[in-house]
Amino acid sequence: MNPRFLAPILLLGSNIFMTFAWYGHLKFKSVPLKWAILASWGIALFEYCLQVPANRMGSDVYSAPQLKGMQEIITLLVFAVFSIWFLGQPLKWNHWAGFAMIIVAGWLIFLE
Repeated sequence: MNPRFLAPILLLGSNIFMTFAWYGHLKFKSVPLKWAILASWGIALFEYCLQVPANRMGSDVYSAPQLKGMQEIITLLVFAVFSIWFLGQPLKWNHWAGFAMIIVAGWLIFLE
């Protein structure tokens, strides 16, 4: 598959894993912190198995700043769905407005 398309797909997958690693434990606050940390590290391993190849392959067609900008936008989109669906915490207008500004910043990164 073309790295131009494969990199964003892998970044999407890696961000799903990382969002669960970073924020999934918030739904299970009764679990001792040390177990939450270990579970998060275990989930993050899968994130790295997708993130590293995404950046390695993606660097053939995107610059490092473009890859980072793409990753941040994907992270926001994944987090928005995660916050609403998994955590039951809907986003407010100011969250959406802030995310929109970051998306505009990501768009600027791709201008040449």
